[in-house]
Amino acid sequence: MTQPWDLRLPVSVFERLEQHLFGTPGPRAGVLLAGVAEASGSRRLLAREFVEAQDGIDYLTGRGRGHHRLAAAFVRDAALRASAENLAYLAVHTHGGDSHVGFSGEDLASHENGYPALLDIVGGPPVGALVFARGAVAGDIWTRDGRALVREAVILGPGFKRLRPEPMPVARADPRYDRQARLFGDAGQAILRASKVGVIGAGGMGMLLVEYLARLGVGHLVVVDPDRVEPSNLPRLPGSRRSDARVWFNDPWLPTWLRTLGRKRARPKVDLAARLAREADPAVRVDRLFADVRQPEVAAQLLDCDYLFLAANSDQARFLFNAICQQFLIPGAQLGAKVGIEPATGMVTAVHSVGRTVFPGQGCLWCNGAVSPTRMAEEAASPAQRRAQRYVDDPDVVAPSVITLNATAASLAANDFMFSVTGLTPRDAPLDWVRVHPLARDVQFDRPRRDPDCLECAGRFARGSLGPRLPTYFR
Repeated sequence: MTQPWDLRLPVSVFERLEQHLFGTPGPRAGVLLAGVAEASGSRRLLAREFVEAQDGIDYLTGRGRGHHRLAAAFVRDAALRASAENLAYLAVHTHGGDSHVGFSGEDLASHENGYPALLDIVGGPPVGALVFARGAVAGDIWTRDGRALVREAVILGPGFKRLRPEPMPVARADPRYDRQARLFGDAGQAILRASKVGVIGAGGMGMLLVEYLARLGVGHLVVVDPDRVEPSNLPRLPGSRRSDARVWFNDPWLPTWLRTLGRKRARPKVDLAARLAREADPAVRVDRLFADVRQPEVAAQLLDCDYLFLAANSDQARFLFNAICQQFLIPGAQLGAKVGIEPATGMVTAVHSVGRTVFPGQGCLWCNGAVSPTRMAEEAASPAQRRAQRYVDDPDVVAPSVITLNATAASLAANDFMFSVTGLTPRDAPLDWVRVHPLARDVQFDRPRRDPDCLECAGRFARGSLGPRLPTYFR
């Protein structure tokens, strides 16, 4: 056996599969067409579509007692579709039971007889089988490199649901986490410890997220940011020190070359994030990516995360984050805080903090106009081009930013993450976007829409590593 696979199923795909397999009595079957994601040593199957087998037409009674088989024509058509679309072919059927499931000897013999030839038809992606009970799943996955099991299936809805061949024993949580483990249990704490979470942007919003996640007990953080700490950042960066910004180099009486040297010697924000996280939890692993997330080799290190937070304010970063969430089935949240100022009078016109959850198959940032092609073009232009085209009237204008506004959005998003991954959020809970208006003492909820023809969330959905190229901007 080779390295095991994990299976990720958006709740929309799982509900169709569940209804077909368990909605009526009797044996049922079908085929999952799934993208493939291999990154940083992990292997994931990404469920894109469930194709139902019609009983008596596509799913037939076999020769042995109680044995059934998929019709040859149904298998052929599904395998050819998988081949044409660069997707894995996964035959699906049910066994009785609830929390334990496995293949019969007859199942395994049929795999050995049929899957080598099926691999040739599909022509690259894996083939295999999944057997479901109501609360369990087992898998037998074949590739040209060998055969492997499915370790776990994760259903990606407002509250994650996790299926394994049999329940996994859970150790008692570290006593440090006793108070919070009373909320989601030792099993929930173990899930947090096993989670890999990406934070894009380690500014005022992202740094708060890093601290929250580390104190929750998340075991692995990936923090991406290309900037260094500046003196004006210090009021908004938890755990920051004057020495991080090399403030003594910013005296206006110093020579320009010395102030420039000081800026170059300031601490990278990702290093501050790692220090902050380890002070909260010495056992946490922090991958520090002191770079722009739009670099292909940087974005590649986020593709096996369990959850992503976007705390950077560029539209190019939003576009890339949105693509990763949809193509690799990684739920996430885009966060922001904004203060509107009337230029002529200096009056505050609006203050709000916003959190936008982005779940695969539930409507995306592009569908809902939260990514601006115009601003993406502006960001891609050079400073000289922006001045020539008058994209900004005053390049020295800096938007207001306050730690408490950042904390509102970061806390809401961290709560959503915590409740989702530990499975406490009900499956039917809405994934509304939240906008908090502290001046008006008001909270608004917006239901994101899903465009079935969207080139981003529909076109990229569950395509994985063999799908479209990600929109990175550094070649």
